[in-house]
Amino acid sequence: MMSNAPIGLFDSGIGGLTVVQEVFRQLPQEEILYFGDTLRCPYGDRDKNEIIRFSTEIGDFLVNRGVKLLIIACNTATATSLSILQQRYDIPVIGVISPGSRAAISMSKTMRVGVIGTRVTVASDAYAKEIHRLNPKLYVVSQACPEFVPIVENDRIETEASKRIVARDLASISTENIDTLILGCTHYPLLKHVIQDVMGSRVQLINSAEETAREASTILSIKNLLNERRSEKRHKFFVSANVDTFRMIGERWLGRKLDVELVDLFNSNQPRTFRVI
Repeated sequence: MMSNAPIGLFDSGIGGLTVVQEVFRQLPQEEILYFGDTLRCPYGDRDKNEIIRFSTEIGDFLVNRGVKLLIIACNTATATSLSILQQRYDIPVIGVISPGSRAAISMSKTMRVGVIGTRVTVASDAYAKEIHRLNPKLYVVSQACPEFVPIVENDRIETEASKRIVARDLASISTENIDTLILGCTHYPLLKHVIQDVMGSRVQLINSAEETAREASTILSIKNLLNERRSEKRHKFFVSANVDTFRMIGERWLGRKLDVELVDLFNSNQPRTFRVI
């Protein structure tokens, strides 16, 4: 594997750009390839086997383009597919749940941690299992917030209706006396200020993107795969639908122009193949 090969990341849509942003900050010398499955977003209410199939298809797409490390920048896909993709590829594959869990453990002072995520992520109990593996003494409470992803994907973050939805869905967990809340979906940091308003300033919000990028940096360093070249980076973003919306939100979030290409999921046979349009 060449050290100047790109890092691959994927998510069900635009949420994984929160991880991209942190990779840009911590690893500015690296080139990235990103896939947002905007056609089939959200993943949070889908069947587990369907999510595994989607994750495998996209993982193959990125690995076949020569990435040196794969980041599952999606909590739902991490919860269902991480171990499968780690066994499938001979490159390092990391998710966002372990880094987020470690960050929450280190930040919590009262040892009471909340987790919000999609239905699949919450049902998997992946965060609670990982937190208790690292520190069994922590109290962990989880809450599914399935409407948050559509709010972000449809660029409705600032609407009053969306703010009411956030307040409604956080009503239960806000009574749990937690001091730390894991944003257990990479879309949720885009709603951070709305969530913080509901939870109050005493609750620390954990965005796993920072720890995930740090883990990627450590792995690349250990394997002598850090890119030390100073050549111009050609970051590529692939989506399965809604190019203009993805580009608009992505450029606003990342503060730079994005090279976005549409990928046609044109073959219904299994496993699916991809065609860049």
